[in-house]
Order: sequence, then C-alpha cells, then structure tokens
Amino acid sequence: MDSGAQFSIDDDGKGGRRLVLSGPYLVSTVGEVDRELRAVDGEFSGVDLSGITEIDTVGAWTACHLASQHNAEIEGASDRAERLIKAIDAGEDEKPIRAPREVIFRRVPGAIGQMVVEFGQGVASLLAFIGQIIMGFASLIRHPRRFRVKALVRQLELVGVSALGIIGLMSFLIGIVVAQQGAVQLQQFGAEIYTINLTGRLTMRELGVLMTAIMVAGRSGSAFAAQLGTMKLTEEVDAMRTIGISPMEALIIPRILAAVIMMPLLGFYSACMGILGGAFIADATLDIPFFTFLSRIQEVVPMYDLYVGLVKAPVFGMIVAIAGCYQGMQVEGNSEQVGLRTTKAVVQAIFMVIVLDAFFAVFFTKIGWA
Repeated sequence: MDSGAQFSIDDDGKGGRRLVLSGPYLVSTVGEVDRELRAVDGEFSGVDLSGITEIDTVGAWTACHLASQHNAEIEGASDRAERLIKAIDAGEDEKPIRAPREVIFRRVPGAIGQMVVEFGQGVASLLAFIGQIIMGFASLIRHPRRFRVKALVRQLELVGVSALGIIGLMSFLIGIVVAQQGAVQLQQFGAEIYTINLTGRLTMRELGVLMTAIMVAGRSGSAFAAQLGTMKLTEEVDAMRTIGISPMEALIIPRILAAVIMMPLLGFYSACMGILGGAFIADATLDIPFFTFLSRIQEVVPMYDLYVGLVKAPVFGMIVAIAGCYQGMQVEGNSEQVGLRTTKAVVQAIFMVIVLDAFFAVFFTKIGWA
C-alpha cells in the first residue's frame, strides 16, 4: 500500500466534482504528486482534506493554492490543517512588491535631487573628518608623548620602502615609452636630440609625482581603507575608544604623516627612474650615449621643475591618505562595505590628484614656472 501523498477526483453528489487529497502532505512528500496536481484542469466544488493523515505548512499552502486555482472550498480540514490554513491566509498580501515606477520627468529630477543631497551629506561628513584630524594634530602638539613613533615608522615602511620596487619598475618603463614615442615624433623634424628635454622635464615635473600618486592611491590608499574598515567591522576601533585610546591619534595620523613624508621621496625617486629609462632607450635606439643623456639632463631641466614636483608631492600624499582613511572609517554594516569603500577611496583619491594636478599646472604657469 502506497503511503505517499495521493489525490483523486470524486463526484460531490450535486453534479460537480470534488478534489480529494489523502496521505501525508508534508514538505518531503508533496513533491511526489505536485506535477500531477498542477496538470489537473477544470473547477471543483471543494478540496477535501479529510483523508490527509499528516500536514505541515507546505501541505497547507498546496491545499490553499489548489482551492484558489480551481475556485473551490476547503472541506474536511483537521484542527491542525485549519490553523495552518488561517496562518497562510493571514500572511498573503496581494499588494505589489515594488511601487509603480514614476514617469521619467518626475523620476529623473528625484534621482538628481537624491544625488545632490548625498553629495552634500558626504561633503559635510568629510569636513567633519578633516576637523577631527586637525584636532588630533593639535592634541599631539600639546601632548607630544602620546605620538606613536613606532606606528609612524611602520607606515613609512609600508607606504615608502615596500613600494620602491613597483614604483621604480613602473617609472623606468614609462621613461622608456616617453623617450621612444617622443623620439619617433621628433625624428620627423630632425630634432631627436630634444628627446632629452622632453623626457627630463616631463618626468621630473609631471609624470614622476603624478604616476607615483596614482600608484600610492591604488596600493596604500586602498590598504588604509581596507584595514580601517575591517577594524570597524570587528569593533576594534570601538574597543580602542573604550580603553581611552584615540583612533585618530593611533590609526589615522600616522598614516597621513607617512604618506605626506614619503610622497616627495617617492616622487623624486620615480622621476630619476624615468630618466634612467629614457637614457636606456636613447642609448639603445637613438645612438645617444647613456651618460651623455644624463649629463645633458642637468643642463636642460631647470631647478624649478624639481621644485614643482616636490611642492605637489606632499599635497597628493595627503589627499590619498585622507581619502583612504575617511572611507575606511565610514564602513559599517557588513563585509561588503569594505570592498565598496575601498573602491571609493581609490577612485576619489585618483580623481582628486588629477584635478589638483591641473590646478597646479595653471598656477605654476601663472607664476612663471612653466
């Protein structure tokens, strides 16, 4: 004898039909007859549950669905079945899951307004964060013994020393590209000797510090955001506040100082590696001796090009560090926020670096350092 869920169609004695369910209607047994029940056509006067031996929520939902589908009444339900059916009926909601979409001339202004509000809130939050940084520096000036030298040294190593390899290789290759492509264009005018001027001034003034800032944003800025965001999620930041340690002094300020201090050094190192790359390709393809290229650099690159790079570098470092630390401290809720905030930190840092570089270019041109 089959002990699974079953059904049959009987005459209700009034000229109509009745759907009779029998056996256990449980989550583990309904699947056996589900396809056959879906294939039943026509209307019934009732769905008889008197033959059901066991029933759970899935079975009760199946009975309700059948009754609704075939315009039938539920009959012969046990006390347990009635309670489950009432609970299912009470939980049903015919309202649409999503609100109707508004017309475009209302939807677009609303979306723009929401973006403006979020932008304003973000600016206010960033200004508050910068204010906390200033107060943290003021507090350390009043109480210099609280300054964490070891934390600063550790961040100097992570931001600067550990980045020498990748920044050096990147700058060397960029120097090769600039010199090679510049020489191709200048050869058309018989002026390939000016490849030295192009490579030297471009790497020392712009590309050295700019590419270094972008690399530091992708490497250290993202690390700042991920580290601080993880600490926020694991409540380490709250624990530091509880025991009387300022997260601003212990976590934020050492990272900002490390980026500000190391960026001029990394920018100068990057420019030198770019010049070496240009000298290498010039020696290989333009018949300009390596050391002649380097000695000529000293004559054609004015000192203010070096000053321009050194002035921009700490500003770029501060922007990268603030973006990373700010986004890291905004993490809350779940681990997905860490990835989102890290991405925002890198994008914002690179965007601001490029915008500020454009302003610096106009400014130094106006003061005669062109």
